[in-house]
Amino acid sequence: MKKPWMIYGANGYTGRLIARLAVERGLHPVLAGRSREVIEGLAGELGLEHRVFSLDDPANIRAGIDSMNAVLHAAGPYSATARPMAEACLEVGAHYLDITGEIAVFELLHGYDERAKKAGIVLLPGVGFDVVPTDCAAARVAEMIDQPTRLEIAFHHPGSTSPGTTKTMIEGMARPGQERKNSVIVPVRPGSITRTIPFSDKKRHALCIPWGDVSTAFYSTGIPNIRTYVALPPGRAKAVKRLDTLRPIVRLAPVQKLLKWWVTKSVHGPKTDELETGLARIWCEATNDRGDSEHVEMTTPHGYRLTADTAVTAIQTLLGDSYDGPPSGALTPSMAFGWNFVDKMHGVEWVANSSTT
Repeated sequence: MKKPWMIYGANGYTGRLIARLAVERGLHPVLAGRSREVIEGLAGELGLEHRVFSLDDPANIRAGIDSMNAVLHAAGPYSATARPMAEACLEVGAHYLDITGEIAVFELLHGYDERAKKAGIVLLPGVGFDVVPTDCAAARVAEMIDQPTRLEIAFHHPGSTSPGTTKTMIEGMARPGQERKNSVIVPVRPGSITRTIPFSDKKRHALCIPWGDVSTAFYSTGIPNIRTYVALPPGRAKAVKRLDTLRPIVRLAPVQKLLKWWVTKSVHGPKTDELETGLARIWCEATNDRGDSEHVEMTTPHGYRLTADTAVTAIQTLLGDSYDGPPSGALTPSMAFGWNFVDKMHGVEWVANSSTT
């Protein structure tokens, strides 16, 4: 693959995982970010070209991504960084990919669909654990039932999170939950909706959360009612509900700044042994108004390990000579590559007979 591409945010936890995997596959991305010391060090270690620039000035970003065919944006929180990078990609004609899981970011970028088509580029957010496996599962199960009207997606993923993910979670604590109802995204009081999910290994208590598929699965499937869940022990689910009372305090700018400072100092992301042994489960059910339902289930490697795989594979596929998906527009992973895209990932397995009810 000779087309030049960039990893912006290569200095972050997930960006480094992506950069190392890209090199293992014989690829030569340009590494970029705003931390000169870290970017120069990583680029020197991996033998890659690098660029250093921030996202504060549009002209600076355009110059930074000049000559790139695609930018894999790995610098969150995306609530602050997605817009300036996507705008620059639209201006210079570079495909934009990221690993966000933020509903507002998906909605923002899908609002750029016409601009992306005019620019001849693909806007493809969510090419990580958020939301490749869940989006592919949703697209698959939607084809298995006639006129589905409700989609419910759940995942179980034990383990720690990266600094970027933790900062995004802190931002999320300041906002209500979300679901899609009659095609419209509406607020949900945190902790107010629960369900027991019949994963194949065991049933698990799950809590409705604002996962990215509340946005993306609607574009992928057209299903108007979507809820997303995370499997949590009942005690932790109750704690989430109690934390809702603190939301007016957590949303204050000084509190957000303090919490994110603590993350920078204290959160370092999963260690190597956790990445190697961690296992996630994805469960997805579609239902229609007649009461018919189908579900699918898969297991995946640890979310950060899978994110590196899905992100690099997405770049390889999009820039490959044999890519036959939509040439431009705002897309989801399954829209760009089909629901079986997830099958290309190492260690992903569909659970046998998971499509029976």
